[in-house]
Amino acid sequence: MIRRTLLTAALLAPLTALAQTVLPAPAVTPTIQESTPKPATQKVAIETSLGRIVLELETARAPITARNFLRYVDQKRLDGVGFYRSVKVADKFGFVQFGVEGNPKRILPPIAHEPTTKTGVKHVDGAISTARLAPGTARGEFTISVGDQSSLDANPSAPGDNLGYAAFGKVIEGMDVIWKILDAPTSPTRGEGVMKGQMLEPRIKVLSVRRVP
Repeated sequence: MIRRTLLTAALLAPLTALAQTVLPAPAVTPTIQESTPKPATQKVAIETSLGRIVLELETARAPITARNFLRYVDQKRLDGVGFYRSVKVADKFGFVQFGVEGNPKRILPPIAHEPTTKTGVKHVDGAISTARLAPGTARGEFTISVGDQSSLDANPSAPGDNLGYAAFGKVIEGMDVIWKILDAPTSPTRGEGVMKGQMLEPRIKVLSVRRVP
């Protein structure tokens, strides 16, 4: 019996010692999180007679078009203009337009066209874009989309002028104001061609447009 007890004790001793040994924690390999920095943007606030609209401009992805808009902002050429056009296709679907309307005291030279296939900035709900005639004629007229409008994006497979319009940012605050402008009354007689019946009466005044720090 004594011999068996001693044998048992001899077998348990190493296990007891092992249990009392503090083993180092396993090495943890730090996780490297790779993230792509967000392209640079600039916020701009449009104060209107119906309320405030805040835009986020894609200054890195659409530099030519965003820079053009910021020139109008910094030189205060949009202060006192108006939202003058509403193209309402359906409830909360269409676009509204504002700008200098060719006023020689406000207008700046035209800019090169930046198609959406180049910038990746699409005509999604709330997108701000520059109105144009032929590519390279855009100046100081701007539209804001209500609802996704992929038909305004460049489409290389389409015939004719398939370069679309140059979107360069979107509304991040104040879409309710845009909806009000879209629903505002229009004149049945003002406007020419396709624009007849789309001209706001009265216009929605733009009080000021400023960069947001």
